[in-house]
Amino acid sequence: MNKEEFTKWLKAAGVRAIKTVAQTAVAMIGTAAIMSEVNWVVVVSASALAGILSLLTSTAGLPELKE
Repeated sequence: MNKEEFTKWLKAAGVRAIKTVAQTAVAMIGTAAIMSEVNWVVVVSASALAGILSLLTSTAGLPELKE
């Protein structure tokens, strides 16, 4: 993989990871009845883990990028 291909992959994988983090945060926040009940440590840690897992999953390939 050359530098240009890696840059394209990194951008596509980053966009996917950011979307995954946001979706996870929304889902975790949505489980609380009121905002004061949100466990922010859990939200942040679950969202970060989801982002890391998204990046690792992207190493298998991204359909956005033509092989």
